[in-house]
Amino acid sequence: MSDSNLQQAFYGTVIYSENLEKISILENALLVVDGRGSIAAVEADVQKEKVSERLEALNASELSVTELKKGQFIMPGFVDTHNHAPQWLHRGQGQGLHILEWLNQVAFHNESLFKDPSHARRVYPMVVNGMLRQGVTTASYYGSLHGEATKILADVCLEMGQRALVGKCNMARNAPDFYVDSSVEESLQVTRDCISHIQRLDPKGDLIRHVLTPRFAICCDESLLEGLGEIAQENPTMAIQTHFDESEQEKNFTMTLFPQFTNEADLYEKFNLLNQRSILAHCTIMTPYETERLQQLGCGVAHCPTSNMTVGGGFMAAPIKDFLHRGMKVGLGTDSGGGYSISMLNAMRHSLVNSFARDFLDARDGSAAVTMEEAFHMATIGGARVVGFGEEVGDFTVGKQFDALLVDISEARGGITAPLEDADTLRTMLEKFIMTGDDRNIARVYVRGRLVHSG
Repeated sequence: MSDSNLQQAFYGTVIYSENLEKISILENALLVVDGRGSIAAVEADVQKEKVSERLEALNASELSVTELKKGQFIMPGFVDTHNHAPQWLHRGQGQGLHILEWLNQVAFHNESLFKDPSHARRVYPMVVNGMLRQGVTTASYYGSLHGEATKILADVCLEMGQRALVGKCNMARNAPDFYVDSSVEESLQVTRDCISHIQRLDPKGDLIRHVLTPRFAICCDESLLEGLGEIAQENPTMAIQTHFDESEQEKNFTMTLFPQFTNEADLYEKFNLLNQRSILAHCTIMTPYETERLQQLGCGVAHCPTSNMTVGGGFMAAPIKDFLHRGMKVGLGTDSGGGYSISMLNAMRHSLVNSFARDFLDARDGSAAVTMEEAFHMATIGGARVVGFGEEVGDFTVGKQFDALLVDISEARGGITAPLEDADTLRTMLEKFIMTGDDRNIARVYVRGRLVHSG
């Protein structure tokens, strides 16, 4: 390893999820990033006076080191597994409406505005900048149904350095005339055009990838689902995202549209849209059969606790603990603007609250309650696995890419975090950030070793 391919180093507290049961907290750790943005070394318990010696052993004696102070630590970037980029401007509106009423009264009108490319060019930099400010280094975005706007979203993500999945939203029915694909053929052609654009933009898919995005079966007839299933089979590594068992109202309507099916799992599987690349948002009202089928197929779940508790017509508590016990992939999503907040910290907190309700409904013995370890896991490496980037990011395994946050909960940040006390452990420091911190505590954001936000 030569000096020329080492980029930067950090010395201090490094925190990441090792597994669902364990958060690794490395004290006096030396973390080295190479020029490609990958993690070259992570060593714990390095005495301060030995840092130069360790860098020399790595042939990096000239490398400058960012020394973390009390109250600062490095952790993996957040992964938002479910976000509606064109809903940025109307977040928080229509809270309490049932999901279908919310779509028709709030979401569809606002999303339709992205027919104008200039609107997309104005709004999407706000979206990506705001997400990076919140520490979201990877996001799975639903675009609008417009091809040009979807391309602009992908362009902006790449330009601003955010890792992202971007998809043109397919919806050919059960939406207002002003916001619906003109035909199934057009919907599929625009999808293929967006795929080509994103593949030209980032041929290897290092940062930006296309994701097939049938909004949900309510907006897609059989011919559109068949066409999207064909595209999925033609692109065996491409992710697929949709809404799944989001609410009782949504599920009932879906079954009336597809009376030949008795559940959503069989419906989507029939059209080749359920597999290990599927990102299924919500999954709140699951039958045992559906859960078992998703487990068998290796599907990922995008758990969106904030929107599940505020939009849809009821407090919907997904059986997340059951999914985790089964070894299913589960990540967190903000579902903005169905969820009013783009904060992954809020998503973590609400995943805890949501699970406590699930525990009260199901067991009352704690077996359905999510732990802090599990919430942290879902927000980082769990989410990365759901969206297909688990081999590249999500923890600090040597060789993975350095997507990371420099967190600072010291008084100097001027936030509202619970103050750090002299007697606090490093675990307490982490918990104070998760439960009382906000974006003011996210001092720097890195994607693939590149500084993409500092505040």
